[in-house]
Amino acid sequence: MAALTPVRAAGGVVWRPAAGGPSVCLVHRPRHDDWSLPKGKLTAGEPTLVAAVREVLEETAVRAAPQVRLPSVSYWVGEGLPKTVDYWSMRELSAAEFTPNDEVDELRWLPVTEAARLLTYAHDGDVLRAFHALPPVSATVTLIRHAEAGDRRAWRGPDSARPLEPEGKRQAAALANLLALFAPERLVSASPRRCLQTLAQLADRLDLPIEVDTAFDETPATPDGATAAAHLVARARSARSTVVCGQGGSIAPAVAHLLGDEQNVSRYHTPKAAGWLLAFAGAAVAGSDRLPLLG
Repeated sequence: MAALTPVRAAGGVVWRPAAGGPSVCLVHRPRHDDWSLPKGKLTAGEPTLVAAVREVLEETAVRAAPQVRLPSVSYWVGEGLPKTVDYWSMRELSAAEFTPNDEVDELRWLPVTEAARLLTYAHDGDVLRAFHALPPVSATVTLIRHAEAGDRRAWRGPDSARPLEPEGKRQAAALANLLALFAPERLVSASPRRCLQTLAQLADRLDLPIEVDTAFDETPATPDGATAAAHLVARARSARSTVVCGQGGSIAPAVAHLLGDEQNVSRYHTPKAAGWLLAFAGAAVAGSDRLPLLG
């Protein structure tokens, strides 16, 4: 008997500030007559995070920026198919006028406690409780490693001048699509050309300058994770959303330091064109999530 292909979906706990605490968005689906968190199925080849933002926009008319990965839920649907839904907390960026339709005919913004009472399914309540347990997120920093730039041993010029190869340029284009979802207000790069080139398409798309910060450079000596981590915290305090592109040798020790796991730096090895979504509550890390290899 052939194995069942799991149904993959993604969505979010979308929030906006309100008196007494955040309000979250719930949707009513007439087909099921239920109240749930906005979500939907992935299209072929679509990254889950991209699908989550797209589905939230399609169901609610809200453009939202992901902040913290929340627990995934799994259950059975239809003719006994397994379904897994990945969720992120998402900060509202803007909202167009909601138009009722056959898929979602009503939308409500509610305090978390009222939303929990209205939800139809227990697993949605688990996701909402995980959101409610988070400290208030003040900012995110998306920390990525530069895209593919070939073998440094085959490059005859200064290593700092080594450019992206064609595959790296393709990865940079995919990264630009993903990183734009976080609505960055600042772009920061280590000084090597390949790091700057990794952010160039995103910078053009958002019309933002790229600031150079050598704290994210890789040096012959062991990079100082505490220094790079301090610079990440400073960036988190200067903007609601920042994208940082660094070299591999600077990323792992910085993330390990931020997470208080300096004895296990190797756990935080980051492939090229991959990275981390770091959510901050002031100077403290409220959540961390790996961003997989893209493109």
